[in-house]
Amino acid sequence: MSESAKKAMTAAIAAAITRERTKAGLSLSALAAKAGLSKSTLSQLEAGGGNPSVETLWAIATALGIPFSFLFEAPPARTTLIRAGEGKRIDAQSSAFQAVLLASCTPQTRHDIYQVALSAGKPQCNKAHPRGTLEHLIVMEGEVRAGPKGVEEVLQQGDYYAFPGDEPHLYEALSPHARIMLVMESG
Repeated sequence: MSESAKKAMTAAIAAAITRERTKAGLSLSALAAKAGLSKSTLSQLEAGGGNPSVETLWAIATALGIPFSFLFEAPPARTTLIRAGEGKRIDAQSSAFQAVLLASCTPQTRHDIYQVALSAGKPQCNKAHPRGTLEHLIVMEGEVRAGPKGVEEVLQQGDYYAFPGDEPHLYEALSPHARIMLVMESG
């Protein structure tokens, strides 16, 4: 492996450890204790230093309660926005049926489906749901501002937006009344 490839892998592992530790709500000290490592070792790994062994990475993954492979993967896209009329359309050959696949999920995933009515005024601010929750919404009527705090999107009728529900987020009607279809995905 070239030196640049090693540096890229070390940086990816460092970012993954930090990302997963933050998601788990653990401090450096708490994760180090759970993994049986010193705080300075863990701090060095998160800073992109050192050359972690498989055993060290396995201990970190186990302490975080995540698959080992998560420490080598780039984070998935945090949000997906498909505006009305966009997306890859699939047409039936024998009828006037058209579909746009907005998202696909694994068989182990649970889906709760809601129809939500919103009125202009105070936004609905939600705390983080359990780790791994993903929210999918389609605006059925009106105009809505929604998403994780700090990266909300303004959505029109027909727009689709998926975002992590495991961090604080909000829903707000920008028109007098709005209606959304909400699918909460959890594993």
